[in-house]
Amino acid sequence: MIVVMKAGSTDLDIENVRKRIEGHGLQVHLSQGAERTVIGVVGHIHSGLQPEMELMPGVAEVVRISKPFKLATREFKVGETIVELDGVTIGGEDPVMIAGPCAVETEEQVMATAEVVKAQGAKILRGGAFKPRTSPYSFRGLGVQGLKILAAAGQEYDMPVVTEVVTPEDVGMVASYADMLQIGTRNAQNFNLLDAVGKVDKPVLLKRGFSSSYEEWLLAAEYVLSGGNSQVILCERGIRTFEPYTRFTVDLAAVPVIKKLSHLPIIVDPSHSTGSWDLVTPISLAAIAAGAHGIIVDVHPDPATAKCDGAQALSFENFCTLSTQMRAVAEAISRATAATS
Repeated sequence: MIVVMKAGSTDLDIENVRKRIEGHGLQVHLSQGAERTVIGVVGHIHSGLQPEMELMPGVAEVVRISKPFKLATREFKVGETIVELDGVTIGGEDPVMIAGPCAVETEEQVMATAEVVKAQGAKILRGGAFKPRTSPYSFRGLGVQGLKILAAAGQEYDMPVVTEVVTPEDVGMVASYADMLQIGTRNAQNFNLLDAVGKVDKPVLLKRGFSSSYEEWLLAAEYVLSGGNSQVILCERGIRTFEPYTRFTVDLAAVPVIKKLSHLPIIVDPSHSTGSWDLVTPISLAAIAAGAHGIIVDVHPDPATAKCDGAQALSFENFCTLSTQMRAVAEAISRATAATS
C-alpha cells in the first residue's frame, strides 16, 4: 500500500502518518519528490487501514499495490532510482561502462586491464575474486588475495570496483574491499545472501537468475530493498533457453519492460550471456539503443590464456572498438556519453 500526500502537506502531517503506520507494526519507506511525497507501507495490512489513512490530515489518496514486489515497483518511487558510486552515476541518461577481467588472476593482468578500460571511458572496474563455477575443477578465483589486487587497481586508477560475493558470511569482508557487491545468477534466489547485502551500505548489482521471470527477478531485488538498502542495480545477463548457439539467450526486451515496471536502473551483460567475444559488441550496442543504463563486459590482456571464460572476453583492441561504437550509438539516439581521457 502507498499513501500519497497532498502537495501542500507539512512535515508534521508526514510524521503523523509515519507514526500511525508504525503503530500498526508495519514498515515505512518514504519517497519524496519535487511535487509529491509517497509513503510506502510494507507488511500485513488489515482491511481497515486504508480508510483510516485516508482521513488523516495531508493525505491525498491511499492506493493498494497489487504487484508482489512492493518497493521495486514504479508505483512506489517518485522518479527514478539513481545510484551514486564514488562520483559515478548509474541510472541517468549517460550509459556507464563497467569493464575488467572475469576473474582476477594476477596483479599485472588487472593493472594492465584497468589502465586500458579507464582510458577508453569505463567508469567502474569489475573483477571476480570468488568464482562460483559449475564444475568444481574450474578456476574458482584467488579469494581474498584477488580482492586485494582488485582494490589496489581501483585505487591506482581512481575507479570504484565491483566484485561478486557468494556467501552471507563473506558480505562484510568483501564490502571492506569492494565499492559495489555483485550477486551472480546462481545466487539470484539465495535469500539469505540477499538479506545480508540488504543490510550493508553498498550498492548491489543483482544479476538475473538464468531461469528467473521478471517477477522473480524483481522479488529478489525486493529482498535487498526490504532490508533497507535502496541502492540496487539490475543486470540482464541472459536466460537459459533451447538455443545452443549462444551460452544463454540475451533478453533485450527486459530493458524496456523492467523500466516500465520498476524505478531501479538496469544494465546488460553481453559477455556472460552470449559466451562469445564477437557477439559482445553488437549486443552491447543493442542494449544501449534499447535504453539500458550501462553494460558490464569482460576484458582481458590475452583472452586465449584466460583462466576463466576466455572465449567471451574482449581483447584490448576489441574493447577500444566497442567503446568508440558505443559512444556513437549513444549520441545517435541523443543519450549523453562521457569523453575518454
